[in-house]
Amino acid sequence: MSTSTETNPYQGFIYTSFQERATFISHGNTARHASRHGDLTLARICGTIAADEKRHESAYERIVGKLFEVDPDYTARAFADMMRKKVAMPAHLMYDGRDDDLFARFSAVAQRLGVYTARDYADILEFLVRRWGVADITGLSGEGRRAQEFVCSLGPRFRRLEERAQAKARDAEFVPFSWIYDRKVQL
Repeated sequence: MSTSTETNPYQGFIYTSFQERATFISHGNTARHASRHGDLTLARICGTIAADEKRHESAYERIVGKLFEVDPDYTARAFADMMRKKVAMPAHLMYDGRDDDLFARFSAVAQRLGVYTARDYADILEFLVRRWGVADITGLSGEGRRAQEFVCSLGPRFRRLEERAQAKARDAEFVPFSWIYDRKVQL
């Protein structure tokens, strides 16, 4: 769980709903890549992990759905707060003792290969907004309505970021990855 959610269980469940869906997508995409390139064992392993992540996602989504039922105002505000902080995947802490930019490089490769992209981030956000019926919630306080409007407006913003990420991926440079014996990989 993100350290930014440790004192707020609502944000923790929202974060985990998002993170589990992201790992479901990335492991599923990795399984498809592995299969396409003939590594059926890796494809099976990643497929199994993706299915497990999907089950986790389903559980956390239901918990947040229930939070929206019993406490819609605070849950909308927690969702907005979580999205303002940005949902960082746990791997953002990866470090091999040499490369301070390891996660940024790893993310750039994942974006370029289509394993996990800025589009996926936007898709997840929009999926959760729909799943939890955020746009249709009524009776919110002023702060709750502002949170609702903020969260519901994020999809188009993230779509623009996705366009920039794709453009950056087309102009990617080759850099050494320390964790694969300094082999140069196109970001």
